[in-house]
Amino acid sequence: MESPTSAASRVDFYGFLDRMRRPEAADLFRSIKSFLTSLSLDEPSAEADGARVQAFFAEMEAAIRGHPLWADATHQEIDHALEGLEKYIMTKLFDRTFAASPEDAAADAEVSDKIGLLQRFVRPHHLDIPKVLNNEASWLIAVKELQKINSFKSPWEKLLCMMSCCQVINNLLLNVSMTNDRTPSGADEFLPILIYITIKANPPQLQSNLKFVQLFRRETKLVSEVEYYLTNLISAKMFIINVNGQSLSMEESEFQKHMESAKLGTQMSVAGPSSPQGLATSTRGLQKQIDAEGSRFPFMDSETENLTPAELKQLHGLYRKTVTRYTLLSKALRKLSIDEDQLLASVDDS
Repeated sequence: MESPTSAASRVDFYGFLDRMRRPEAADLFRSIKSFLTSLSLDEPSAEADGARVQAFFAEMEAAIRGHPLWADATHQEIDHALEGLEKYIMTKLFDRTFAASPEDAAADAEVSDKIGLLQRFVRPHHLDIPKVLNNEASWLIAVKELQKINSFKSPWEKLLCMMSCCQVINNLLLNVSMTNDRTPSGADEFLPILIYITIKANPPQLQSNLKFVQLFRRETKLVSEVEYYLTNLISAKMFIINVNGQSLSMEESEFQKHMESAKLGTQMSVAGPSSPQGLATSTRGLQKQIDAEGSRFPFMDSETENLTPAELKQLHGLYRKTVTRYTLLSKALRKLSIDEDQLLASVDDS
C-alpha cells in the first residue's frame, strides 16, 4: 500500500511537469536543459556534482519564486514545484550520480557483506534492547520500509523510505511508553533498534543511498526531524562497519568465533551442500560449531541432584541440539566418503 507522503511526492512531480510544458515556462526549461548539458561535459565527481546541483537548486528557487507562473502561489505550492524540480533533475542525473564509481560499489559490498554475517547471530539482547520493546510485527514493517529504498531515484523519495522506517520505530517507543508507563529514553533506545532493523533489512546499496541523499537532497530540507533520522541511520551504518565484541556486549573472542562461524555458513551457502567442496566445508563448519558449543556447556561439572527444573530443561535442549548436529555431521561425513570413493574409482577406470 502506497503511503500518503509518496503519493503527494508524485503529485508534486506531475504538477511540476505540467507547468514546465506551458509556453510561459520556456525560459525555466531552457535553464534546466542548459544546466544538465553543462554538467554532462565534465567528468563525474560526487562531491563536485553535489555542490553544483545544490547551487542550481538555489538559483532555480529564486527564479521560480519570481516567475509569473507562480506569481500568486502559496509557500506550499512553491515547495511542491521545488520538489518536482529536484526529482526531475536527479532522475536525469541518476546514472551519473548514484553508485557511479568503483569505490561506491566496494563500499556497498563491504557494508552488505558485514551485515550478512551479523544477521546470522546478532539478536536484540546483543544491542541491549529491552524485551518490552521486542515487537516483531513493528520491526517487520520498519524492515520493509527500509528495503524499498532502491525503488526510487529521487533523494526525497529515498529519504522517505528512511523516514518511514524511523517513524515506525519512534511510534513503537511512544506506544510502549504509554502502555507501560515508561519514560521515553530517546536515542538511548531508538538507535539500538534502528541498528537491529538495519541488520535485519540489509538494505541494498546502503552506503550509496546515504551518500546520494546527503549530497543531492536540497540542503534547506535536511533539517529538524529529517536531519535527526538521517543522522541516526548514518550512525547505524558506522556502528555496523566498526562493530566488535564490546559493541555487542560480548567478549571479543566470542565475537570473533561468531564471525568465523558466520563466514563458514556463508561459504557453505555459496558452495552448495551437494558438491564435494560444499560437503567438506559443511563438515568442517559443523565440527567447529560443535566444538564451540561443547566448550561452553554450562553443566559439565554439575551434580544432577543440584540442578533446578529450569536447568534440567536447558540441559535437555542442549542435548537435543548436540544429537541433531552430530547426526548431520555423520551424514555429511558418510556422503563425502561415498563421493570420494566414486571419484577414486573413476580415476582407476580411466
